[in-house]
Amino acid sequence: MADSPYPELKKSHVPERVGRPWTDHKPPPSSPVWAVIGGLGSFHVLVAALDMGVFDALSNRGANPGIPPEVTAADLAEGLGVSAPHLEALLDSLAVLGLLERVGGRYGLNDTAARYLTTDGPASMSSLVPVAPGPLDNWSRLADTIRAGRPAEPIDDDPAEFYRPLVEGTFTTILRAATRADLQVRYSAMTAPRVLDLGAGGAPWAIAVLKACPEATAVINDLDGVIEVAQRTTAEHGVADRCEFRPGDFHTIEIEPEAYDIAVLGHVCRTEGPEGAQRLIARAHEILRPEGRLLLADYFVAPEPQWSPHSTLMGMTMMASTTNGFPITAAQTANWLQEAGFEHLRLIEPIGHQYAYTATKPRRPTGQAPTTPKEPPPGPARST
Repeated sequence: MADSPYPELKKSHVPERVGRPWTDHKPPPSSPVWAVIGGLGSFHVLVAALDMGVFDALSNRGANPGIPPEVTAADLAEGLGVSAPHLEALLDSLAVLGLLERVGGRYGLNDTAARYLTTDGPASMSSLVPVAPGPLDNWSRLADTIRAGRPAEPIDDDPAEFYRPLVEGTFTTILRAATRADLQVRYSAMTAPRVLDLGAGGAPWAIAVLKACPEATAVINDLDGVIEVAQRTTAEHGVADRCEFRPGDFHTIEIEPEAYDIAVLGHVCRTEGPEGAQRLIARAHEILRPEGRLLLADYFVAPEPQWSPHSTLMGMTMMASTTNGFPITAAQTANWLQEAGFEHLRLIEPIGHQYAYTATKPRRPTGQAPTTPKEPPPGPARST
């Protein structure tokens, strides 16, 4: 009887006799429900802390990882010019969430906060957090979206307003993923690749290739109002002089056929829905030279969604805010790539929760002339 707090259930209440004894006779915990309920508050706790500069203030006070917390709420409140009791409640909540250290009423950064939540952290997400969920009003009307099959107020009428802060906030993370991808993709072994980055955002993938290949060049595309982010980031990383910027809808802008060694579709396919995603993949196939490679990065849902909670919820975020956006699965994407004519598919994970398919356009048979690609079928302009 010492091996279980419910020995009588083990002896008599077995599935063959009574069904599911551990849930029929011992109620399941309510913690998953409370975790969801608390999610809204937890998000706003973090957003408020970032808005007030809590993490940067702690960093500037010298409360770094490995050093015991040494700042009281009153000390920090004085520097920030806020109410000390209210700030203390916020700091305690951050400690409960694992985003600060608290020892004896004194606070300091932990490793997570120092790395991700300070503005100069090596993998800062401080600008991403407030914009990552998209427009918050769309979440409060999610049931209406599901009933109608589209958001009540999609971002499609002014996509730059939505995407500009999003691509700015995700740039650091995706640049790390793109840079680390070279360990598996080995684009740095190419001499002078020509890169096409469609829907590039801040162009982290193009920048990673250009920095690894000093003779590489890139054509970078995104919407007016977003492509300015790429112009700034490429200049900051010293590669803008090797870039051509082509603003416009990536379904309709002019692109030379069979002229590129690398094509990038970075986190755009889930914004387009199945038809739009397949058109983009087919377009990438047309513009690549034989043996050129496609890098398709996104949040792919696993065969069982609970195996990929981050990807599933990121897809849901897009569905809540856009007309065409939807979660896409790894299997769907692989089928689309094969149907477009790609081969040698690989799914890589350069850093945690950041996935990319690599696929190669087949070599042209000896003696076969290049084919003139057909015009892509008409479709809606990029809605996101």
